[in-house]
Amino acid sequence: MRNYLVNSPQAAARIIALTVVADGDIADAEIECLDRLAVHEQLGLERLELLALLDTFCEDLLSSGQLNWADVCPVDERTLADLMGEIQDPELRLKVLRLCVELAEVDAQVDDGESAVLVAAVEHWGLHREMFRSSARN
Repeated sequence: MRNYLVNSPQAAARIIALTVVADGDIADAEIECLDRLAVHEQLGLERLELLALLDTFCEDLLSSGQLNWADVCPVDERTLADLMGEIQDPELRLKVLRLCVELAEVDAQVDDGESAVLVAAVEHWGLHREMFRSSARN
């Protein structure tokens, strides 16, 4: 896996990319959701940069042997912890989590892989209470 600076747009975008590929497919609805939410702008990237990062993330998964669709999540727990560890800013963590939730729910169901990424984010970032606050607002 490539290394990105802590709290960088690329590190945040990689968590987004993980959510997108976690169900084993990059659906048109997910790409449309990325555009509708202007995820690239929210993270401080150009649209093509975000899409290129999605491609390079998939390349990294393939070349590292991480990609195993038999598992719930396409990366192992250590890699998942490393990826989550690159986001340390509380506001950025919350923004990334909210974007990931939107992406996971775009097809009206949260698949096991997507759920694993969301749970990992909540666990690693300590956002348990925030998830309950978000539910209460809806």
